[in-house]
Amino acid sequence: MTSTAISAKGSTLAVSGSAGTAKNITAIALGFPTILTSAAHGFANGDILTLAGLTGADAGVLNGQTVVIKNITANTFAVDIDTTGKTITAAGTATPVTWTSIGNLTSFKGFDGQANEIDKTNLSSDAKEFMLGLQDFGHFTFDVDKDFTDPGQLACDAAKRAGSLKQFKLTLPNSKTATFSGYVKNSPLDGSVDQILKTTGVSIRITGDVVYA
Repeated sequence: MTSTAISAKGSTLAVSGSAGTAKNITAIALGFPTILTSAAHGFANGDILTLAGLTGADAGVLNGQTVVIKNITANTFAVDIDTTGKTITAAGTATPVTWTSIGNLTSFKGFDGQANEIDKTNLSSDAKEFMLGLQDFGHFTFDVDKDFTDPGQLACDAAKRAGSLKQFKLTLPNSKTATFSGYVKNSPLDGSVDQILKTTGVSIRITGDVVYA
């Protein structure tokens, strides 16, 4: 059987910046997922958008929501919100988060958390009984060749100093994306004889879900 392994070469990691330019939403297809139409939107799978301005009795299901999009075409994108049977009319806006690429990425690993075990054993149990708590995606760590002028590396350093929550998007060579939120906990600097300066083991504590698109 032929291997289906994927090379990691070409993977990119980006950190969120300010809000971008809002795009008009001109049509909506209700269901799950919900499909929104925005002509020549320029978005990519895994992008984060904030929806606003939609009308109808159930527009609150979408308005004000910050969503990760998937299944993009040139003029449409999907969001994993169930609008089946709702009354929602288009003519709203979608405002994207801008992304800053983190330069000189050399390696990454992560999503290493695990759910807590909840002991539900009682006096009626024949043996120890457990159930799992909420999923925990743990940490995402990455290494870069240090560049003190790279905007993405600088954004991570600033987030660490400020303790601010950021969004991150990992894009793999097959165009699969993983979008998540987290706090930058450290950014160590490594150097030695016959070695370029590196920042090894930048650790992001993930909070919330990881959304694949």
